[in-house]
Parts: sequence; C-alpha cells; structure tokens
Amino acid sequence: MLLGAALGAALLLAGSCHALQSVNRVGRYLYGADDGKRFYVKGISYQEQGLITGNDPTSFPEPGDFIDPLADSAGCQRDLPYLQQLGVNTIRVYSVNSSLNHDTCMSLLSKAGIYTIIDLSLPVNGSLDRVSPSWTTNLLNLYVETIEAFSKYDNVLAYNVGNEVAISNLTTVVGPFIKAAARDVKGTAYVALGLLLIKLGIFTLAYLKSKKFPQLVGYASVDAPDIWRLPFAQFLSCDNEATSIDIYGLNNYEWCGDSNFQAAYVGTENAFKTYNIPAYFSEFGCVKSPPRLWTEVQALFGPQMIDVWSGGLAFSYFPAFGGFGMVNISSDAKTVIVSDDFNRLKSQYALVNFTDNPTKSNAGTTNYSQCPAETPNFLASTKLPDTPNTNLCDCVLKSFSCLFTPQTPNYTYIVGDLLNYGCSQLGSLGGSCDTIASNGETGVYGSLAECDPTIKLSYVLSSYYEAYNRTPQSCNFSGNATINPSAPPTRTDAVKAAQSCLTATPASTFTPSSVPLPQPPGASTSSSISTSTRKGGATNNRVGLAGSEGIIGLGAFTLTSIIAGVWILL
Repeated sequence: MLLGAALGAALLLAGSCHALQSVNRVGRYLYGADDGKRFYVKGISYQEQGLITGNDPTSFPEPGDFIDPLADSAGCQRDLPYLQQLGVNTIRVYSVNSSLNHDTCMSLLSKAGIYTIIDLSLPVNGSLDRVSPSWTTNLLNLYVETIEAFSKYDNVLAYNVGNEVAISNLTTVVGPFIKAAARDVKGTAYVALGLLLIKLGIFTLAYLKSKKFPQLVGYASVDAPDIWRLPFAQFLSCDNEATSIDIYGLNNYEWCGDSNFQAAYVGTENAFKTYNIPAYFSEFGCVKSPPRLWTEVQALFGPQMIDVWSGGLAFSYFPAFGGFGMVNISSDAKTVIVSDDFNRLKSQYALVNFTDNPTKSNAGTTNYSQCPAETPNFLASTKLPDTPNTNLCDCVLKSFSCLFTPQTPNYTYIVGDLLNYGCSQLGSLGGSCDTIASNGETGVYGSLAECDPTIKLSYVLSSYYEAYNRTPQSCNFSGNATINPSAPPTRTDAVKAAQSCLTATPASTFTPSSVPLPQPPGASTSSSISTSTRKGGATNNRVGLAGSEGIIGLGAFTLTSIIAGVWILL
C-alpha cells in the first residue's frame, strides 16, 4: 500500500506540473499528443546577444558570452505581453545556464501556451567546434546537465545539439559528431525525464528507457548551396532513428524585401520535397532590403510550403549583430519599445491559420534511407565517434606523469593553443597526437579522442615529460603543469596502467586500441600530427596545427635535447 501510495503521489506530482500537451513527431510532421492536430512552429528567437569576439578563425562571428533569458524572471514578465501580442507559440533560446533557476519564466511561458526550443551548446568551449570537431565528455556532461535542468518543464519542444556548426563543404566533417551528440542526448534524455522518480526510487532506469522521450532532438543548419547543404541534411536523418536527429531547422534568409515564393523559396522547397523528418525554419527574416515586410510568413504557413515545412521562427526579438531585432529595452530594463518591424510581424502572424493536413492518421511513418556517400563537397564519414566515457578518461588521467594545472582559472582560452603547440613539437620528435585526435572524414578516432581537452593536454604534457626522462624542469610549462606524484613509477608502468583503463572500462560502443611501448626519436612509423585533414590539403584542427608563433604560458619552454623516447599511446 505504501509503495502504491508513493507511486500515485509521484505520478500526481509529475502530472500536476504539466499543462501543455507534448508535441510528437509522426512521419515527417509534428502533432499534438493530446488533440492529434498538426503542430506548426510559429515563433521568434528570444535571447540578448553576447559580446561578439571577432576572433573566429573561420571569419564567422560568434559571441564570447551569453545572457540566459529564461533565468531573468523580471525580463520574462516584462516581455511576455509582447510575445503574446505577436501570437507566437514557440521561442528559441540559444544558450542557458543549467545551474540557474528557470521556474518563473518557464511557468509563465507554459501558462501562455508558449513552447521553447533550447540549444544545448554554450559559447566558446561549450559547443561542437567547426574548426577542430570532437565529441567529448565535457560536452556530453554539459548537454545532459541542461536536459536535467529542463526535464521538469512541460513546454520544451526540442533540444538543439548544434547551430550552424557546418558552414562550408570542408566543415561537413562535423557530421559524425553531430549525429553522435544526437545519439547520446537521446539515450540520456530518458534518464533526465525521470530524474525525480529515480531519486524517489520508484522507477528503474530500464523502465524509463522503455518510455518514449517526448522532447525532440534537433539541429539548426546554416543556409548554403545545395551541393553540400542537402547531403548534410540527409546525413543527419539517415540510417536509423537512434543516430538521427528528430527535427531539422534551417536558418533561411532567402526572402528579402517584397519578394515572392518563386523568387525566394521554390528552390529550397524542391530540395527538401522528400525529406524524411520534420523541418522548419529555425531562423528567418532577411534585413538586406528593409523594411522587413514579413510577407514570407504567408508563404511559409501556406499551401505552397506546409507539405514540407512545419513553420518557423522570426529572428530576432532582441537587437542582434547585423541589424536584426524588433524591440529595444529601456536603460532601466523595465520598458519595451517596439519597432515597426515588430508591428508588421504581428500583423502577418495574425493572418496565419494552421491547416491540419495531413492528419495524424495519414502522416505515415519515418523512413530512414541509406546515408549519402562522401564526395569532394561532402566529407562526413558514417563511422561515428564513441559515446564519451568519463570513467575511462578519469582512469587514464591517473597514469599521466605530468598534469595540466593552469595558473589562471580562465584557462579555456589557452588549452587549444597549448595542444596546438604541444602536438607540433611531438611531431618534430617523430611522435603523434593521433591518440587524442578525431577525424570526421575518415571516421578514425583516437583512444582518448572522447576525453576532456584538459585531459588530452595532460597526455601531451606527459609525453614531453617522458621524452625528457622525467627531469623535473620538463614538467613546468611556465607554471601550467605539475608532476603527478601518484603516477606509475616508470614509463612502462604508465603505459600498462593506461592500457588497463582502455581494456577494463566498459562502454557501449568503445573498442580499445593497442598501447605500444614508447619509441625512441625517429623510430615512430607515423609522424603525422594532423587530426582532421580535409581533402585538398587544408588542415583545420587546432590539435594538429603547428604553433609557429609559440603560445601563451610556454614562452620559457624550449626543446633543446631529447633524452628518452616519446610516450605514445595509440
């Protein structure tokens, strides 16, 4: 009786927090779980822009920080009436802080019938890197923490595992990492959904995994030429459900000024005519021919496009880089000043009527086709990286003899440069960084490619230290490294300890690689340090690039002689 009462109370608690119906994917469309009606995203991007750093090596500007709008209770209360004036049913938020409280904002939005699409990535080091992509323990943990923080809310429509990570045909090598992120987020989301019930000890993990996770997992793509945009989209939804995204977003700005469907959208419409999963415009609203008339709204939600697209999100509520934005906020953060842009979108959104076609019973099922083959314009391997294993990485770290211990708490900005420099120097010794490398084109991933960048750096620093026969001064790096007093006593012992971690630590898709003994300089059969070599010779991975100008924190460190072999873990 007590167990039954506890179970009933838990279910009542879970149910009482949910007012909005979940939105499910059926075939290539979205439907309300309760009313069975077709669901369209009619929304707006909702996030103040962080500071643009302007130092992205791809010349693709990214913010260096962010403001979590869903943690700003006063801001949500201020903005909600204006979101309601627009008549939106969805907002998109690009970065959130899982450690903050979002109850007030999420509750207000839920009561207003507004869903959220939440991007899981964070600026700088909290997202998949288009220059040196890898899928690592720190990213997986970050994504899962966000899902756990938002799992209690009924108005999360979807989680995006990435936004515009691939921006050219050369960067399509990020595809395997996006799919791996989707695979692992979908696998862990079951746990996040039932976090409360797990803590109460009522349901087992096996039970939770047997239930369908209601939130969708998606990706938002940059608009680009079809020669790579289309196979990339097909790649993200190919093969099977477990490794595919559930919903595809396209940031589309083709309709500018007083345009029309034939001039702006017909090409994109035809390109995605047979796409197999729900698709929507994750951003729209060109500013090249002001004023923005928003007449594309009637096309996007009209009969010409609803067979393929499930609505879209106007960009953006707040001012953003490039001249976007529909409101301004007063200096005291209390008053909203709307623009003509806002009023025109409001008028266009008011004209939208959702068409329940096809009906849920006629939507069919999702068909997963064979993944597209690699071409010179599409470079993604179908071999995905393993699920990152924190236990494995922590275990191997204990075998390292020289550990990264940065002098500054803001060390994330120097890790990439340190890896860059260290790997170039290992290459000059006849060594390699293949152990920590990821190559999305060939589908080859090193034994430690899944580890946190700081653990990868400790591997590189230890390789230097071992090359100097563990002389104390060779593990300093201008104060950024410390000798590990608990490390195995010799290089041979360290390699054996690392091997035991690789072979003993369980992982669902992990296959350990061999760990050869250290080789003397010049004896290595591979001196390549590139971790993501593109066709045509362009190498774009920080881990594998040579550091020609030195790096922060290593000015005092030089290689003057080699006493012993480089410790190489392959």
